Amino acid sequence: MKAIQMLKALGVVVCVSVASSAWAQSSDAMAPASAPSAKAMKKTDRKLGLDVRRALSKAQGFDVSNVFVRARGGAVTLTGSVPDGAQIPQAEEVAKGVPGVTSVTNKITLGTQGGGG
Repeated sequence: MKAIQMLKALGVVVCVSVASSAWAQSSDAMAPASAPSAKAMKKTDRKLGLDVRRALSKAQGFDVSNVFVRARGGAVTLTGSVPDGAQIPQAEEVAKGVPGVTSVTNKITLGTQGGGG
């Protein structure tokens, strides 16, 4: 009789230890394996923003002097103003052509060079 109770107790102990081990493994698997740090993301975003700005400055007939570029996780937002309305869609097309850009939000407006519009 004591042997049966001892085997039952041993079975319960084995079940509990296996269950806790399986739970610990599954919770470890939930953690992101290679999540980039905030510092690395900022550096990547900064480089992408500079790449887009450089591409805009090289675009034929585009005035980049009052255009601002913000990048976050591949999504680029263009703000500011340009003196010629044709430059607004041109900026978006140039930005879309930069490697690493996943989407472009174009908030550029038509304005004067001195900021009066």
